Amino acid sequence: MKPKPIRTFSIIPALPEPLKPLWDLAYNVRWAWKHDIIELFRRLDSDLWESTGHNPVLMLGTVEQSRLEAAANDVGFMAHLERASRYLQDYLQTKETAWFARTHGKTQDPLIAYFSFEFGITECLTIFAGGLGILSGDHIKSASDLGMPLIGIGLLYQQGYFRQYLNQAGWQQEAYEYNHFDNLPLYLERDADGNPLTVAVDFPGRIVTAQIWRVQVGRNALYLLDTNISQNSRPEDRDITDQLYGGDQNLRIQQEILLGIGGYRALEALGFTPVVYHMNEGHSAFLGLEHICCLMQTHDLTFEEAREAASAGLVFTTHTPVPAGHDRFPPQIMEYYFTDYVANKLHLSWNDFMALGRQNPYDYGEPFCMTILALRLSAVTNGVSQLHGEVSREMWQGLWPGVPQNEIPITHVTNGIHILSWISSDMKVLFDRYLGPRWREEPVDQTVWQQAEHIAAEELWRTHERRRERLVAFTRRRLHQQLELR
Repeated sequence: MKPKPIRTFSIIPALPEPLKPLWDLAYNVRWAWKHDIIELFRRLDSDLWESTGHNPVLMLGTVEQSRLEAAANDVGFMAHLERASRYLQDYLQTKETAWFARTHGKTQDPLIAYFSFEFGITECLTIFAGGLGILSGDHIKSASDLGMPLIGIGLLYQQGYFRQYLNQAGWQQEAYEYNHFDNLPLYLERDADGNPLTVAVDFPGRIVTAQIWRVQVGRNALYLLDTNISQNSRPEDRDITDQLYGGDQNLRIQQEILLGIGGYRALEALGFTPVVYHMNEGHSAFLGLEHICCLMQTHDLTFEEAREAASAGLVFTTHTPVPAGHDRFPPQIMEYYFTDYVANKLHLSWNDFMALGRQNPYDYGEPFCMTILALRLSAVTNGVSQLHGEVSREMWQGLWPGVPQNEIPITHVTNGIHILSWISSDMKVLFDRYLGPRWREEPVDQTVWQQAEHIAAEELWRTHERRRERLVAFTRRRLHQQLELR
């Protein structure tokens, strides 16, 4: 059980006035894919940059005052700081000239709300575990570069993914690290009176409250819910956002209720009315139910009418190609958490509600599947590759009896990457020289990459050799550290 704090103090280092722009750079994780900004922090204190896990907020909170004073009087450092600050401001102010505005017109509202259980934005923000999170992080970073009106919704875990290490016997072990939110690039959202902005979600016999944090990801925002607050008197409620993929089925369904229903209500509290709600995997499928409830109350619709209207704005991406990888909850757990919600908000019979998450609506012992719920509610569903789309159509064909497999309404969008997050600074310089800026702005244009034929073979090979040397040096350092620990 986590101890409740008696009082909280926030200690902020005294940055010299000329260095104040460092805060703006640190709290916008645009630095995660802009090498020039990373080099600025590394230039301030390279050892501290490494020891803080590449976390500029923690770094600025622990750097020696003498280094700050020296940097403020360093003409070269100040010129670097001015260049980085100007770049960030230009990046933020040119959203109206980015790809989305040029292609689809200007908009001020976040049209797309992207829900995911994990987001891999940068390594110091450990709220991801693997490929699902990496994809989510790359989506929101790519949306920022493209100027897409997208916001992310997730959970802020006190303990994210575990770090692996080898013990003295050579066995793999896991260590969970505690996230101190005040030392991370996070903003606590507040209401007009300056109080933390919160949302309430009904749980059996009590109300669970979550506060909302924001990560500024370039031009876009990622909003994260956190239940480890004093308003939740029960330790188990404060622990809902304790750990990613931890606990039993009870904790999992609590997290998914918080993400789906709580996340939907967080958007309302923030004043957002998205046109599209994108569910990245089935964890957030309960948001579809909350969206239906909202339409029923706002427009005085029946469940079926609201379901039809809601589906037009629900998009679902499925990732898992095996049946065992999809969340399923026994009828008893569903009854415990959703009896009142179904009767008082959805106005459905219990069997009709459970049929939304069952492949066979008449099998009353079948568990409730989150993926099936998302498939039944969404107008658009996709797998993450052409082969995965085929596998998914075969796997879920039973939901559309009598429909030929090739006509099952599950398409595919092949997973991509955010190029600037995964390419080295050396290769960026080389591409800029030979391909121009379009490889960053329009990477899907094949004519851009045809210019790669003009890159001098010797220059490309020298770039490759530099990257290989750095990889070998990095591996040797890590091996040395590992041997010391063992």
